Amino acid sequence: MLFSSSNQYIALALVLLAGWLLGLASSSGGRKWRDRYAAERDASAQARRDAEAARVEHDRRYADQDARYAELQREHDRLSRAAPVTASTVAPARAAAAARPAYPAGERRGWFDFGRA
Repeated sequence: MLFSSSNQYIALALVLLAGWLLGLASSSGGRKWRDRYAAERDASAQARRDAEAARVEHDRRYADQDARYAELQREHDRLSRAAPVTASTVAPARAAAAARPAYPAGERRGWFDFGRA
C-alpha cells in the first residue's frame, strides 16, 4: 500500500495544503482575464464604429457614381427593349457609302494626303 502510517497521511495533507496556498497566492483572481476581455470588447466596438464610419464615408463619396450607375442601368434596360438592328436597316447606309468614290474625279492625293502623287 502507498500510505501505511498516519505520519504519511499528515505529510500528504500538508503538501496538498501547501500546494493549494501556493496556487491561491500565485493566481491573479481572474483579473488578467477580465482585463483582456474588456480590452477585446473595447477593440471590437471600436472596429465596428470604424467600419460604420468608413461605410458612411464611402456612401457619401461615391453617391454620384451610384447615380451614374443607376442611369446606365436604365439606359441598358431601355436599349435591351428596343427593336434590334437588322441587316435590312443597315444595308442601305452601307450601299450608299460603297457607291461614293473615295476622291472626287481627277483629284487623287499622294501618300498621307500631302498633295498629288
